[in-house]
Amino acid sequence: MPRRDDTFENAPWNGRAVLHVDMDAFFASIEQLDHPGWRGRPVIVGGAAASRGVVAAASYEARRFGVRSAMPSATAARLCPDAVWAPPRFERYREVSLAVRAVFDEVTPHVQPVSIDEAYLDVTPGGTGVHPVTASRRIQARIGALGLSCSVGVATSKTVAKIASDLDKPHGLVVVPPGEEAAFLAPMPVEALQGVGKMTAGRLRALGVRTLGGLAALDPATAARVLGSYGPEAVRRAAGVDERPVAAGEPRKSVSKEHTFAADVSEAADVEGALARLAEEVGARLRRAGVAGRTVTVKLRFGDFTTRTVRRTLPRPVDSERDFLPVAMRLLHSAWSPGVGLRLVGVGLSGFEERAEQLELLPDAPSQPECSSSDAVMRGVDAVRERFGSGAIGVGRRGLRGEPGRPQRRPKETGEPPVSADEGSRA
Repeated sequence: MPRRDDTFENAPWNGRAVLHVDMDAFFASIEQLDHPGWRGRPVIVGGAAASRGVVAAASYEARRFGVRSAMPSATAARLCPDAVWAPPRFERYREVSLAVRAVFDEVTPHVQPVSIDEAYLDVTPGGTGVHPVTASRRIQARIGALGLSCSVGVATSKTVAKIASDLDKPHGLVVVPPGEEAAFLAPMPVEALQGVGKMTAGRLRALGVRTLGGLAALDPATAARVLGSYGPEAVRRAAGVDERPVAAGEPRKSVSKEHTFAADVSEAADVEGALARLAEEVGARLRRAGVAGRTVTVKLRFGDFTTRTVRRTLPRPVDSERDFLPVAMRLLHSAWSPGVGLRLVGVGLSGFEERAEQLELLPDAPSQPECSSSDAVMRGVDAVRERFGSGAIGVGRRGLRGEPGRPQRRPKETGEPPVSADEGSRA
């Protein structure tokens, strides 16, 4: 069974060893580190309640009051009226994240960052020469020397290590020995498995499946019927079978950007302008990364916090907002009508390939050269924005609410068929 003591460090480890290292209340802990007077006090990192902000992170002192990340700041302020509020300082968080990554690299070259504050590490003894528990304690000590803490799950797979790392926070170390994965997971609620949210858990409960042990016993055909293509894989992971490697430098799967309005917006010009501005930022990031995507996704959050996501896959990968913004606009209007209040809008591209190509709007036209005049224009636009700021140049649109107004021009129609109902889903 999982252990939190020193006894297992003396036992041999047979097979693969994977760590999931999760920083404890990362953003809030950095704020307490940089502001000694805040230590021991409830600290909330996020936007102000008056400006419709959300909580980015909360210290453990604030969590005792029920404050959680992604909670509306207004709710957090009611739950914890005496909290210290700190605006996010992402440059500082990235700086500390690099220092944490250097600690990981000292232990093993096999590191797969998952986000700014968590990563998987492969510390299989044959590769590192160090017992996995010893490696975990070294990581915790080195991060402690930075003035921070982390929790570590030690197991034979990513699935089990991730669940283990969440069991004894903060500064926990939970070890699941080889061969004990299924017994460790069996009593856990199905929501503990990554990819199983409230809706999926509800469908499983309707079948009488409430624990990972029950999910592991589900036959693959039923799992596929209830969970779709993820079903059989979920059954395997619930039993502790997960052979996914720790992929150092795993490529990013999507590029997206979203904006929360200071107040609900319902005017077409405001929403379209915001979407266009976000699309420009996504396009610039795609071109900097040298990737192009085929699937356009638009995310909308309504005034009642209902969220809807709609997407369309293009025939070829693109990296220019000139190509994907018209599609995004069509998706927007397939899921939203002017007059309905929106709290948030977002746009993203996924389904990456390494080199972008121009969409052939005229099928019979000669093929485009590798670097078209349009490519050159977009590179020039990127250079201007890089030097003078993202608002220095735009393509016929208004900015986000609060920016200086710009002329509004609706994107040209692409001749695509209407968006079908199965392309949208509510969460």
